[in-house]
Amino acid sequence: MNTNEVANKLVNYCRNMEFDAAVNELYANHIVSLEPPGSPNREVRGIEAVRQKGEEFNNMLEAMHGLEVSDPLIADNFFSCTMKMDVTFKGGPRTTMEEVCMYQVDNGKIVKEEFFFTPQKPPQ
Repeated sequence: MNTNEVANKLVNYCRNMEFDAAVNELYANHIVSLEPPGSPNREVRGIEAVRQKGEEFNNMLEAMHGLEVSDPLIADNFFSCTMKMDVTFKGGPRTTMEEVCMYQVDNGKIVKEEFFFTPQKPPQ
């Protein structure tokens, strides 16, 4: 698959909230995943660590009320999209999270992902 195909498949998986299928089909075994400073799991390496990170995020959620994913913006071996999630975290209020997601593709697989958002501060 070329970068355009990978990008469109990932966006479609995300829009359908099929995150496990996206990781299983599109991610390289040596994937690097980066979050903003102040986030849990700031950097994880390897597909199993990415799966664990996704499981930990899901375990923090009480409910996912909605998800919007933009069309991908593609250049060379890179693409980006925005995601907007309407979620309720366990023990917290319903909130909207917005992020810019950037991906690097090599040999038809995502080898790096990086998310840009403002981490939420815990209630005081």
